[in-house]
Amino acid sequence: MTNAMTTRVVVTDACVLINLIHVGRLPVLGDLPGYEFVVPDHVYEEVADPGQRQALDDAIEHGKLRKESLTDLSSIKLYAGLRASLGRGEAACIAMAVAEGCMIASDERRLFRREVVARLGEERLLTTVSIYVLAINAGLLTVEEADRDKDVLERRRFRMDVASFRELVKGRG
Repeated sequence: MTNAMTTRVVVTDACVLINLIHVGRLPVLGDLPGYEFVVPDHVYEEVADPGQRQALDDAIEHGKLRKESLTDLSSIKLYAGLRASLGRGEAACIAMAVAEGCMIASDERRLFRREVVARLGEERLLTTVSIYVLAINAGLLTVEEADRDKDVLERRRFRMDVASFRELVKGRG
């Protein structure tokens, strides 16, 4: 159960999870002070690669992430309506976040992003980049470590609109 000082974040797309798995940083989600990251079962099912699934299972088992299902009627109704235009994981995350007033972690840019901003507001959206900034600010990673991870992710075709995390976090190293 979260307390008043914890911000609940629903991880909406497998992309954020897989990015962090690729660089061995998935546990950082559980270490960010003041945040609880939740993976809806619909998103969990999207992580099909056995190695990635094992990393996700390990993070859940060690309490770094929570796996949950949509259970309340309003979430299920919203999920059903969103499925007309969004994928299962995306629809589940928006439904869960709207019902609970949570944040969403996602790197999706098109229709999904527009839905999140319209329903929750831009300030409730975290991305891989903003998660790294939070981790640096919390002292969990250095700028140099984040930049090395950025290079690895860019070789895997995940582009970030920043040359170095130093541009986003002043005075940290």
